[in-house]
Parts: sequence; C-alpha cells; structure tokens
Amino acid sequence: MQKISKLLFLIFTCGSLAAQTLSEKTKELQQDSVWIVNNYYKIERTIAMRDGVKLFTAIYIPKDSSQKHPIMLMRTPYSCAPYGEGKFRNFWSRNTKYYFKEKYIVVMQDVRGKYMSEGEFEDIRPYIENKKSPKDIDEASDTYDAIDWMVKNIRTNNGKVGVSGISYPGFYSTMAALSGHAALKAVSPQAPVTNWFIGDDVHHNGAFFLLDTYGFDYYFGKPRPKPTAEEAASFNFNSDDCYDFFLKVGSLKNLTKLYMGDTVKFWNDEMNHSNYDDFWKSHTITDHLKNIKPAMLITGGLFDAEDCWGAWNTYKIIEKQSPATNNKLVMGPWFHGGWAKSDGSHIGNVQFGKGVNDYYYSKIEVPFFNYYLKSEGDAKQISEANIFVTGENKWTTFAEWPPKNIEIKPIYLNEKEALSFAKPITTAVSFSEYISNPAKPVPYTEDVHLERTREYMTDDQRFASRRPDVLTFKTNILDNDVTLTGTLVADLLVSISTTDADFVVKLIDVFPDTFSYSANDKYPMGGYQMLVRGEVMRGKFRNSFENPEAFTPEKITQVKYELPDVAHTFQKGHRMMVQIQSTWFPLVDRNPQQFVDIYHCDEKDFTKSNIRIYHDGKNASSILLPILKK
Repeated sequence: MQKISKLLFLIFTCGSLAAQTLSEKTKELQQDSVWIVNNYYKIERTIAMRDGVKLFTAIYIPKDSSQKHPIMLMRTPYSCAPYGEGKFRNFWSRNTKYYFKEKYIVVMQDVRGKYMSEGEFEDIRPYIENKKSPKDIDEASDTYDAIDWMVKNIRTNNGKVGVSGISYPGFYSTMAALSGHAALKAVSPQAPVTNWFIGDDVHHNGAFFLLDTYGFDYYFGKPRPKPTAEEAASFNFNSDDCYDFFLKVGSLKNLTKLYMGDTVKFWNDEMNHSNYDDFWKSHTITDHLKNIKPAMLITGGLFDAEDCWGAWNTYKIIEKQSPATNNKLVMGPWFHGGWAKSDGSHIGNVQFGKGVNDYYYSKIEVPFFNYYLKSEGDAKQISEANIFVTGENKWTTFAEWPPKNIEIKPIYLNEKEALSFAKPITTAVSFSEYISNPAKPVPYTEDVHLERTREYMTDDQRFASRRPDVLTFKTNILDNDVTLTGTLVADLLVSISTTDADFVVKLIDVFPDTFSYSANDKYPMGGYQMLVRGEVMRGKFRNSFENPEAFTPEKITQVKYELPDVAHTFQKGHRMMVQIQSTWFPLVDRNPQQFVDIYHCDEKDFTKSNIRIYHDGKNASSILLPILKK
C-alpha cells in the first residue's frame, strides 16, 4: 500500500511512470486516478443545518456540464479528508470509483461534531420521531438539510440523490432513509451499525466485546472542542499481545481507572448501562424503520466481525415494519467492508473463488443506484435476496430471506461427543462438563497479535478442540451436502456451579483429512476446522436483556439464543462440528461467573465455574439448523 501511495504521488507531481515498472493493479489505479482528476473538480462548502450548526462538505463534480448528474452522498464520522479544494481523496482504490465512472456528483460530509464540522458529536445519535422545533435535530434531519442544500445549490445535479456508507456510515445511511426528503430515491446501508447491545460491535447478546470496543472508544471518543482536520491519537498498548495485555489489566474497572478516566463519555455510558435499558433502546434505530420511502439495498458480509447482525436484521426489520418498501438484501463472503477493500476471493485460509466482487458491483449495487438515480436498466432484475453460499461457493438468489423452503431441524449433542439428528433416548442423566477458569480464558484465536483479526471469523478451530475447557461434538462424515440458509439457534440445557457464566457456541465445517486447494497451500488444510459461525450469550440475559437473572447453582437451566444467519453448504465428505466454551478472550470480556456488576467488579470476584451441558432424553441440548430443501 505504501508503494502504491508513492506511485500515485508521482503521478500527480511528476507525470506518468513507465508502464513496465507497474504491476497490473497499479496500472489500473493509475488510470482510474488520472481519469478522475482529469474529469472532476472539487469544491468545499460548510452547509448550515436548521439549528445553525455548519457541516463541512466536500463535493466532487463532473466537469461535463452537458448533462445533469445524480448525487451520491456519504456522511462519515471518519473524516472526508484531504481538506483543500486542490486535494482529491483516494477514491480510485475503493468502490466509490464506480460512481465517478458513472459521472455521479460525489459528496462527502463530516457529520456533526466530527473533524471540520461544527456542533457536538453523539454516538449513534437517537432518532427524534416527532420534531417540534429547529433544535430537535438528529442524523435524519441533518441528512435532509444537506440534501436540500445540494439539490438547490449544485448547478448540474438532476434532482435525484442516493446515500451509501459502510459500518458507522452505514448507520448514517439508515438514518438518511428516515429523512423524508423527496429527492432521496435510493439508500444502501452497508454493514450498518444497528444495535450496540444485542448484536453489533459493543455487545453481542449482552456480552461486552472488549477487544473491539476499548481501542475504538479511546481514540474515537476523545473530546473535540472545535473543528479540526487532525485525527485523535490511538491508544498505546506498549504490547504486541492483546491477550496478555487485557489479562494483566484485569477487570473493566481497572481499564476505566488506569486509562479512560472520565473524559471518554461513551465508554463511561457503556460502563454505567450494563443492561438493555432506556439508554440503549434510545440509541437503537430499528424501532423506527417504518414507512421508508426510498428503495433500500442492504449489504453485508457473512464473515463480518463487527456488524454482521446489523445487515441481516436491518433487512428483516424493514421487511416487517415497512412492507411496502422496495427492500433488497446482499450478503457476500466478506469481512467487514470486504466488498470495498478486497477482491472477495478469500478470507484467511479459506478460498471462495474469483469474480465475487465483480458480480456484486456489475449485477447489483451499480445497477441499483443507476435505475433509481439515472433511470437506467431494470431494478426488477435484482433479486430480493442475493446470497453467496459458502462451501459450494456460488451466488444464489432467493425470493425472500430466510427462504421459505427451509426445514428447522435440531441436531443433538450426545454422550459420545457426537452430533446426530436423532434425539437422545437415554433416561439416565447424561452430560459433558468442563471447568471455566477466568484466569486462563480460551483465546479467540491461536495467534499472538495486538489488533483483532478479521480472519478469526473463518479461522481453524483445531487449537480450541485441544483445550480441556472446550467441548467438541461432530457428525460422522456426511453422505450428502447439507445447506443452511437462515438463523441458527442454540438450545442448551446447562447447569453451572456459580451464579453466572457465558456460553459460546461455534458451528464448524471440518474439511476432509486429504483436502487441499492446491499444492501451494501455505497452511495445512487437511482436517481444517473452519469457523462458520460463532456467537456468545451472557447467561444472565438468557430470559431478558432488560432484567438479568442469576443462575441457581447446579440447577438444570435452559439457555436458548440466536446466532447470526448463515449461508453455508457442508459438502459431502465433510463433517459438521459444534464447540461450546465459556470464554472467548479478549474478543469478549471475562464473565466473573458470579451475578455481579461486571463493569465495576474487582479481580477477587472472578471465580471458576463447573459447567455441564446435558444431552439425555429429558434434557437434550441441540442446535436448530435452517436446512435448505433443494
């Protein structure tokens, strides 16, 4: 990446380089960058919102004034740098280049309170449904005001606007859909931040995602007294080992005391709102996704470590609460934002084949916006649900999601460390057990590293299978393909020796012992245990996220919860595997395994717990599989 940046610098300062010195990818980048700079000009404006706050906006306009152009708006908290009308953003290496080639007016805006925009920033700012005065602002109203200014002041626009964004900008895209501006015709929330307690980023089923949240909050949440082009400093871990760093720090209370203090507002909000209370509910957009007027294209990654839940559920909730909306879904074999940052051919050691991203942009995203903003093509050719089914590695279309032709079928755990579609019939009490020790938690990956990896979502789980505090159950070698398309549900019957514990369930594809992609595999793929889906449930929230409940020690208790949807084929000759554990560190913070306030407890509160998972005729633990009937 550093080499490419140097080459692009030379392009704009010293002219073109000899073609023979460039790789094919670099040649393409050079051609795209030169074309964009030659065919566009940039202006910068501060646009006043209804309450007088001005938002910094960078506008890239086609030099071609012989026709009117649609507007593609992207609102971001991550800066629309570089600042200065003579400086162009590196659009040519990202998905945005498609909209330049289609001669869109491309607009980026720093959201309220970030970088060069005025005002006060608020994380996932709550939506105000009934605005009574100009002081009642939210991200929907800011989007409305921005669009209104653009269609009135950018001379060559055609009066039609689209909004798109990935991750946090995906949240701003969803909010844009609620703006109600008549010029807004199409919106694509991509990997959108949606619910920070149930499934995205900060918490999953009430369990705190420590590794992602801590570093993000530290730099992202620092106060910014006035507009600035400068980025906040990241946290200096003084370590190359995240597992070791967080284990030594100890409790969340220590993190707050030693490093956060009281300056990072949202961190302290997280620490003081441990349940799904009114604070979290007010910062959740899904309740408001009603009567949406623009067409919607929800895009996400099957292996998104951050906002997988948000993509699946934004689509589903719009389908339920706004049934008249033209609403489409795309889920590809991508990590977080992988459709914009990679070619989609692989994640880590797992291969998906060529042409993944080409299909998405040529058949779905660009045609979607061109139809609604340029009146080109036929949007009916875009299917309701466009899903890449991994395992068999092909794009598949469905008339709805989840598909109608699925059978919800339990696969049961049994005493032989096996999985079977036959329910256990033994009348004797039968269980598998392990000791969960917070002092030696199960790592989420076997690597030593500092930043959370995106590859863990497909990582080999053989390292975990070897741990005594991880239970492993697997099928016989499959005689036929088994395709899953929909939501997984873990239905566990458990007992613990303490008053709380986490439960991590992982669905795994075990490759044949002789498997290889090619003779040049850099990693031994024979017997590879590919993580297809993993998810955690903080046990005290098993019945309610609002009202947590302690476990009664040694009492058999049901823990039933959803895992994010999957689209995967377990091929003939493979095995299905389920792993169960109670720590996943430091991806997830450690549960003290006592019914206490985890955000303010001390190290002395952490204790071992004896965990039992039952698998007899009366207490039959299972995973509910959405099996596609072909």
